[in-house]
Amino acid sequence: MDSAPTLRPVAGAPAEVERLVAGWLAADDPPALTVRTSGSSGVPKDVALSRRAVTASAAATLERLGGPGQWVLALRPQYVAGLQVVVRSVLAGTSPVVLTERGGVAAATAALTHSRRYLALVPIQLHRMLASPTDTRALTGFDAVLVGGGAVRPELLERARRQAVEVVTTYGMSETCGGCVYDGVPLDGVSLQVDDAGRVLLSGPVLFDRYVDQPALTAQVLRDGWLHTPDLGRLDADGRLEILGRVDDMAVSGGVNVPLAAVHARLLDHPAVNQAAVVGVPDAEWGARVVAVLVPEAGVEQPRLDELRDFVSAVHPRTWAPRQVVYTDVLPALESGKVDGLLLQRELARLRV
Repeated sequence: MDSAPTLRPVAGAPAEVERLVAGWLAADDPPALTVRTSGSSGVPKDVALSRRAVTASAAATLERLGGPGQWVLALRPQYVAGLQVVVRSVLAGTSPVVLTERGGVAAATAALTHSRRYLALVPIQLHRMLASPTDTRALTGFDAVLVGGGAVRPELLERARRQAVEVVTTYGMSETCGGCVYDGVPLDGVSLQVDDAGRVLLSGPVLFDRYVDQPALTAQVLRDGWLHTPDLGRLDADGRLEILGRVDDMAVSGGVNVPLAAVHARLLDHPAVNQAAVVGVPDAEWGARVVAVLVPEAGVEQPRLDELRDFVSAVHPRTWAPRQVVYTDVLPALESGKVDGLLLQRELARLRV
């Protein structure tokens, strides 16, 4: 159930948030709104976002996409990606069509009235929509379908584009007012660096003001005008950003630092794997045991552990390969749509799986 409508932190039903956002955008000198992070990698934080930063992000997004339009709201508006759908809509003089109120993307698309049409999704939503011919046809009617909030497997992007879906991958976070790097290229006004340690640094008018009541943490990540993100990345030959994982997304197994995101990305390339999560579980022998939690493709035989280890080892060191595999029908998710890795880790440790 939605909380009482407020912007500190953002909460409420979509129509209530839209009303509050419209008033906030029109106010003379409004205080920052706050967005609570999803908590996918730790304790949630309240992120203060100024109107200047929020509107800079929205304007740069619309400029990159080709101009204002009408949005389908498929994400909860208390998180930054959904909130920005509302902000972009208000700035464009339109009202978003709420997916959950229409019963599906095809019905939501039919309710749009603007000539330009946009949609923002997390990867699992795109995956599910592409499994439906009706939903896939609806997706082709959008000028852009933004996909972010987590790693997107290349096969999923290729499948969408083969179906003439205009997919745009986004990278960003609450601290940058949402996506600020589209298809590996920063939005206008956003600067990007990868430091010597491989950490991604971002700068520009989209940066947050502070973490509420956490000045030390704010000072730790905001230095000299740059946001020191928790993400590791690299620039490819074309200068596009590729995210490799998180600084804290490591498991020390047998004395080896295993980047879990790299193992996760490799497992998603396996033809028998539909969805995946990779976690480090405390282990008396190894320190941390790398466990792959997989949702298999329907109608395909589940790969054996040794096969998966060989598959990972074909491109990464053998020491990175998972030492255990667990199959499930569904991965636990947070309200934001991201996989709840902390819950998986706790459950696997509790069950000693």
